[in-house]
Amino acid sequence: MNKNSKILLQFAGIFGLIGAILGAHMAGSGSYAFRAVHAHILVVGWLTLFGWAVYYKIFQQKESLLTKLHVWTAIIGSVGLTIGMWLYMVKPFDLPNGVTLSVYIGGGVALLSSFFFFFLLTLFVKEEK
Repeated sequence: MNKNSKILLQFAGIFGLIGAILGAHMAGSGSYAFRAVHAHILVVGWLTLFGWAVYYKIFQQKESLLTKLHVWTAIIGSVGLTIGMWLYMVKPFDLPNGVTLSVYIGGGVALLSSFFFFFLLTLFVKEEK
């Protein structure tokens, strides 16, 4: 298995597990305070990282600066956005809004960068003959 595909698949698995646990918690407790965080964990963390893992498995991209940037901004962005969203919206700790907002926005910017890098990667896909 290709290294990029494997690491993205592993992180997708982690996000899938966390998302399922959050969903079970919300159903059991009757509280939907985690609704937005839960949705982003599953869509951004589980689904998107899984889709990119499949992309790297199918298209066998050569390791390059662009693939490294894509994979690591995807992971950092997914983690940063979802943790930042949790800190900012749920407020589990008494942190200043500037701190929680910075994590939230920083994760979002990293994730947005990963989507841009992915777009660039798709421009260089070679067709099989």
